Amino acid sequence: MTTLIKNSLLLLCLVYFTTAAKGQSTSNHFQQPTLSDQKSWSMVLLPDIQNYVKFQRNQPILDIMMNWIVEHQEKMNIKIVLCTGDLVEHDDIINPDRLKMDQTGKQQWEAAAKAFAKLDGKLPYITATGNHDYNIFSYTHKPKTTHFPLYFPSDKNSKNLELLRDVTENIYGDPSLENASYEWRSPHGQNFLFLSIEFAPRDTVLGWARSVINRPAYSNHQVVLLTHSYLNYKNEHIEKEKYDLDDANYGKSIWKKLVQPSKNIALVFSGHIGAANDIKKHIGFRIDNNSANKKVNQMTFNAQALGGGHRGSGGDGWLRILEFLPDGKTIKVKTFSPLFALSTTTQDMAWRKESFDEFDIQLE
Repeated sequence: MTTLIKNSLLLLCLVYFTTAAKGQSTSNHFQQPTLSDQKSWSMVLLPDIQNYVKFQRNQPILDIMMNWIVEHQEKMNIKIVLCTGDLVEHDDIINPDRLKMDQTGKQQWEAAAKAFAKLDGKLPYITATGNHDYNIFSYTHKPKTTHFPLYFPSDKNSKNLELLRDVTENIYGDPSLENASYEWRSPHGQNFLFLSIEFAPRDTVLGWARSVINRPAYSNHQVVLLTHSYLNYKNEHIEKEKYDLDDANYGKSIWKKLVQPSKNIALVFSGHIGAANDIKKHIGFRIDNNSANKKVNQMTFNAQALGGGHRGSGGDGWLRILEFLPDGKTIKVKTFSPLFALSTTTQDMAWRKESFDEFDIQLE
């Protein structure tokens, strides 16, 4: 082979691989999350984390999610983190079936507390309590008790203490963050009251919540309600559950007894629902008018059975980013996975772009 032919072949190969490389780089349009307006602030909504902590193998995925929040706190102007509950799979199990979970209840609570500890002293976070956080997993009639107060005491996170305003008694008769209110003023000058209530709240809890919301000091606040069992995937208020509990309220009665009669509950966030590998059965959204004829945006977001069902990855790292724009009315909702974003091999899966996963909310 002559030198000319060799050089020609070499040149052709160089052109081919350069073109291929360029094509590969330009075909990947992945972008890390950014604010659409640099004056915005954002909130992160975490779904139920039970399937991350019940298997030791899945716990690093939850760490990735928390590490991403800390890493992007400044860039995304993240001001607060909410979690929809079910922090563990089983509150008090001591002999787990290793096919279903390989961590005891104590180990699961320790893992959940350790994951949130990454935010301690950096960001306030508020979490609801879910059905799996109580000792009612067997569906038999029991008092609704939980180890939540032991692992999430009020002084766990100094940033929470700065915002904490009220708590009420749990089933033990002790004050607990299972039911708590937090007051916060946004960078845009809006006053918010975050209210977290227990799974299947008792009538006394709903009465306490009403009394807090109705205080004159909060009349001009935007109230954000965080609960667990509220909407199903058909966007309906959940009427009942299979748990044998006295004095229990679910979505429909929470709406009738607390949300609808209020004049300033603007947002309701919940989790709870999910079916193996079916995105649409993990989410819900609806808008209704409250007693003041103001719109209440109600959103359910979960991911617990995505990525292989209830024995899979725990939810593929999905979370939601809510960007609050400077107009004080518009919230941009986006659904993102820090897990998929880690590698160029999976970055094209890091965003969910369907209309039910990326949309705007308007506050009144």
